[in-house]
Amino acid sequence: MKLWLLCVLLLVCVFALFASGCNREGYGADDKSKIRVGIVFDIGGKDDRSFNAAAWAGARCAETGNWPDGTSCGKPALGIVLRDIEPGNPTSIEPAMRAFAERGYDLIVGVGFAQTPIIELVAKDYPNIRFAIVDGVSNLPNVASLVFKEHEGSYLVGMLAARTTKTGTIGFLGGMDIGLIHRFKEGYEEGARAVNPNIRVIPNYVGVTDAAWNNPGKGKEIALAQISKGADVIFTAAGNSGLGAFDAV
Repeated sequence: MKLWLLCVLLLVCVFALFASGCNREGYGADDKSKIRVGIVFDIGGKDDRSFNAAAWAGARCAETGNWPDGTSCGKPALGIVLRDIEPGNPTSIEPAMRAFAERGYDLIVGVGFAQTPIIELVAKDYPNIRFAIVDGVSNLPNVASLVFKEHEGSYLVGMLAARTTKTGTIGFLGGMDIGLIHRFKEGYEEGARAVNPNIRVIPNYVGVTDAAWNNPGKGKEIALAQISKGADVIFTAAGNSGLGAFDAV
């Protein structure tokens, strides 16, 4: 659901750009007759098989009408020019956004709430360029806030977990210990308890800094600990760290 919402919101933003008649200079190889979109991923990159990968899939659908694996996404391509940057560390995010802005890209997308203050800083310097932040909220007129109802999808996951478990114990592996991930956990717990009021839910978080999204070793350690306590279903909302749970099982 989140993937489709991101794709739809990206399409809406791009349609708005067509209406504004923007046309700016860009990379020499870019088709200047098309809307140019730049996406800056969070740490972990577009192959994290989590929220970065979902953002990449939505962007590719907008560009080509296909998912990254080449299969149709069921939507017509918009014919945009899409470029992406995978920052190696948090300090590389702002220069990446400014690189797109300097080249006059029509829409610049930042993936992850942690980029909110960075994208606002850049957006203030480029008021005629449109920006979008995934999982973040901004009141700037040229920044779109792409937010979701995480608890609703997680509620359904919790119901499935409660119907699947044989032990009556399930686990939740969160990335960073923040409100956004708490909403995933709470929806998961409520969904599970709607099926079984006596179910046991074991929640753990990888950490309290941005590094919590990219530590599959710690994710595996936490998952193994949950399994040792009887959890036979584990739900992850931890970015690349969640891959550790798959290693554990």
